[in-house]
Amino acid sequence: MDVLKKIPVREQDARERATNFQEVCLGYNKEEAMEEASRCINCKNAQCIKGCPVAINIPGFIEQVKNGDIAAAYQVISESSALPAVCGRVCPQETQCEGKCIRGIKGDPISIGKLERFVADWARENNIKPEGAKEKKGKKVAVIGSGPAGLTCAGDLAKLGYDVTIFEALHEPGGVLVYGIPEFRLPKSDVVAKEIENVKSLGVKIETNVVIGKSTTIDELMDEEGFEAIFIGSGAGLPKFMGIPGENANGVFSANEYLTRSNLMKSFDERSNTPIMHGKKVAVVGGGNVAMDAARTALRLGAEVHIVYRRSEEELPARVEEVHHAKEEGVIFDLLTNPTEILSDEKGWVTGMKCIRMELGEPDESGRRRPVVIPDSEFTMEVDTVIMSLGTSPNPLISSTTDGLETNKWKCIVADEANGKTTKEGVYAGGDAVTGAATVILAMGAGKAAAKGIDDYLSGR
Repeated sequence: MDVLKKIPVREQDARERATNFQEVCLGYNKEEAMEEASRCINCKNAQCIKGCPVAINIPGFIEQVKNGDIAAAYQVISESSALPAVCGRVCPQETQCEGKCIRGIKGDPISIGKLERFVADWARENNIKPEGAKEKKGKKVAVIGSGPAGLTCAGDLAKLGYDVTIFEALHEPGGVLVYGIPEFRLPKSDVVAKEIENVKSLGVKIETNVVIGKSTTIDELMDEEGFEAIFIGSGAGLPKFMGIPGENANGVFSANEYLTRSNLMKSFDERSNTPIMHGKKVAVVGGGNVAMDAARTALRLGAEVHIVYRRSEEELPARVEEVHHAKEEGVIFDLLTNPTEILSDEKGWVTGMKCIRMELGEPDESGRRRPVVIPDSEFTMEVDTVIMSLGTSPNPLISSTTDGLETNKWKCIVADEANGKTTKEGVYAGGDAVTGAATVILAMGAGKAAAKGIDDYLSGR
């Protein structure tokens, strides 16, 4: 065994997986996991923990995998993470825990994410549950939203003995985990639903179809329902558009709508009550993970798919793994290209998209080189569907119906990064509702910080 090289992970063949919605990555078996774990040098000053937003004891759980005690490894992870099977699949480990791995200085970093996934999947298959609270505190806490921030906050509070109820606006819990991330990256019934069941096994109650700001309000939950603290983890589900001519044409989707209909409402299945239009030639505008998800979904629905992005591949914000998988499956990348107008026929259906070529100039405030228009480089791309994947912002419904809750100019709730405390007494917030669209694990980190903040508040600390 070459300790400098990670154990390869099995995947579905690219040609085969491009035609189905089954999971791409097949993960490690026990022997592979133990072999990969044996590469870990168990650093005394583990940098990998510092790279993890929820501070999992990574050397601790890997040591248990190395010894073959997978149940013990799961309990080590569960002390810090409510969603290990999710994180093992969708976290950007390459820039977090694995990016800090000492082994990676002179070789491949340890495959921390794949090991976490293996442990969580093994625990699920063997019906191992996280350990709950020994004593109840008799205090009620409400959590708004059942996405990664809400589930993490609720799970941590339940472990501390609080009576926690999650209120979810949609008919199914899971937030972005069920409506945003496709089945081929994150299976819903086998992974997400089971992770949610684990949170419920800690005593957390979940009420669906409750729209805070319409069904009830934050003030009513506190004044009339007896909740002593509230965490807002409602995410950022309001899509952004470019503001170019033709965006209202039939066949233009936000990535949010497209993915929600495919993932949550199963519209990729022709037997669905809400089938989605199967475009023959689809342009996805954007370069993040959501753009890759939308493009790879459209590909599986039979389309020729183009990613249209105004910067170069080096600036693509999506994970390297997602870009690699998209290319393997046949997604076409039209880089240094920017749309200027969406064309439609007399009935209002998309027929094409006018674009212009770009080149990279000086860096902007984010540090990335600013795209600059190349004169006289206009051309028309013939497409019948356009999916806009330009980011999202929080829906202002909660903040606009809650007295004393301050927001910033982007309609994000203002909250203390260290503990989630907002400008309203007893109300905490975290995740995309505070930061705008970010990653699952950062939302989990915010939910974890807020749970500690709420515990300190209700304990009088």
